[in-house]
Amino acid sequence: MDRIIKGEHHFIFWMLLIFVAFIYPMFISIYVFLPLFIGTAGYMFVMGYERDRPSFSYLAIFYMLNMEINLSLPIFLILIASLLFYRLIYFRLLYVRNCSLCKPVLSVLFINLIYFGILLTYDFIFQTQSIVLDEILIYSLIVDMLTVVLL
Repeated sequence: MDRIIKGEHHFIFWMLLIFVAFIYPMFISIYVFLPLFIGTAGYMFVMGYERDRPSFSYLAIFYMLNMEINLSLPIFLILIASLLFYRLIYFRLLYVRNCSLCKPVLSVLFINLIYFGILLTYDFIFQTQSIVLDEILIYSLIVDMLTVVLL
């Protein structure tokens, strides 16, 4: 009986994640006050790669691409920022192993900073304005860090 209930919870969990990956980026393009969850998606991608769980990585990649398409952002930029974080910074964060909250929070913070740095560089090079730096972006970063702490 426990196995059946656990299987149902597993199914509901995955259906909720897939629903969020499909629908949430559309809501972000309509309601600008919703958080972007760039760092959470990047951290989910890194954890899926690190723990050899490709389903998490694929879902994170789908969310990233869906969000970039819906918000008219440069394609694959969040994925590039996540990969840069993984190759350059992630292994240096392994020194904070004793702190269970430090690694996810710092990961989300660094992924967001790398992404916004690359995006601002992209905007400077091509003389465009993809994103507006205001209080909503800081709010999105704070909610992003709180989400990874709760999960």
